[in-house]
Amino acid sequence: MIARKDGKVLVVRFSSIGDIVLCSPVIRCLKRQSGFEVHFLTKQVYADLLQHNPYVDKVYSIRASITEVIDDLKLEGYAHIIDLHKNLRSAELQWRLRMKAFTFDKKNIEKWKMTSFLKAKVNLDHIVLRYMQAVEPLKVGYDGQGLDYFIPRNLEPVIPVSGDHMICFAIGGAHVTKRLPTSKIIEICKGLKGTVYLLGGKEDKNAAEAITRAADDVVDFCGKLTLAQSAWMIKNAALVLTHDTGMMHVAAAMQKPIISIWGNTVPEFGMNPFYANDNKPLSYRAEVKNLSCRPCSKIGYDRCPKGHFKCMEWQDAAQIISMVDKLLS
Repeated sequence: MIARKDGKVLVVRFSSIGDIVLCSPVIRCLKRQSGFEVHFLTKQVYADLLQHNPYVDKVYSIRASITEVIDDLKLEGYAHIIDLHKNLRSAELQWRLRMKAFTFDKKNIEKWKMTSFLKAKVNLDHIVLRYMQAVEPLKVGYDGQGLDYFIPRNLEPVIPVSGDHMICFAIGGAHVTKRLPTSKIIEICKGLKGTVYLLGGKEDKNAAEAITRAADDVVDFCGKLTLAQSAWMIKNAALVLTHDTGMMHVAAAMQKPIISIWGNTVPEFGMNPFYANDNKPLSYRAEVKNLSCRPCSKIGYDRCPKGHFKCMEWQDAAQIISMVDKLLS
């Protein structure tokens, strides 16, 4: 074990929204339990996720290459690098800084066994706990307080807070095989009581417009809000419906009841909603179990490799609506 000492430590995670939120316990525990000044390196598009975090002393960001910041990083004189991305770019960073990083086990072999023809039954430790392994040599341990997401203090409310039955539905997802078909989302929205607020990016706009045309009492915010504004909506929601995507982890950071909807990926990968030890809201998972082809990927595809998309087409809309009713009651 390495004794604590004053100095600077660089935490590295280049993307994406959910993964950076999942890194937040490492940042908090490093700052609270060590004498280190904590810096964070990420992609420019995600820098705002760190700017309001009180446990981060400085944020470095890149557009495409670490050459954009390498000279500045060399001047910092870091005591340690914490590599929470573990890819070629972070390996290049270590080489350029002439430093070896503390990192974690990605469990790629186990994931391959789960997604290959072997379809091995594996339950991986949650990614947060695996991230925390990277800082164990610095005598830093997980504090049980869950994820962090910090909303800017001066953020204007998006809507008047609407009470105990506000439902947010994060309809986006980086890959098609992690998203419900639009027709299935419409079926769910039609059965929900109260106003449903759709959250997503510009790429979800066509789906959102189709949903609002087909279902009453649905408000489309896709492509209209910043990430911080979407987080504000989630913070003020009674519950959140979401695919296996970044908004799921934002909702967990806000300690919200979540109905997480799983397609080609599975919670056993260790990426399910992660709550504080002493505050675990009642939540549900919606997934089509016992499909021989699932999980087919640890990330996702632009289309179903088998062509049938049963993992989402067979989702039980009535059961999801019932889950919402139970949580709201």
